Amino acid sequence: MESISLLLGEALSPYQVTLTPAGIHGECRVTLKNASGEVVVDRKFNQAQLSDKRLLTDVVDGLHRDVLIAEGRLEPCVIAALRNAAQDKLLASRN
Repeated sequence: MESISLLLGEALSPYQVTLTPAGIHGECRVTLKNASGEVVVDRKFNQAQLSDKRLLTDVVDGLHRDVLIAEGRLEPCVIAALRNAAQDKLLASRN
């Protein structure tokens, strides 16, 4: 878990990343704090999401998005619109 914590810390710099056990089924809590020590994001993940390289990339992307929302740099409705556009594009490419 220490190597995952280091990877998350690197990927989410300048935020301080804390990774702690958070459940009986192997869940982990990821907490991001800003330079002032205030919690910006606090989320729980399944251990499998942090162990698989592809899933870990998704976790980091999601945490980046959550930071942008928490700091007011991205509105949740924009995210929904982007997801819908990506889904429409994916469906169109299948036809």
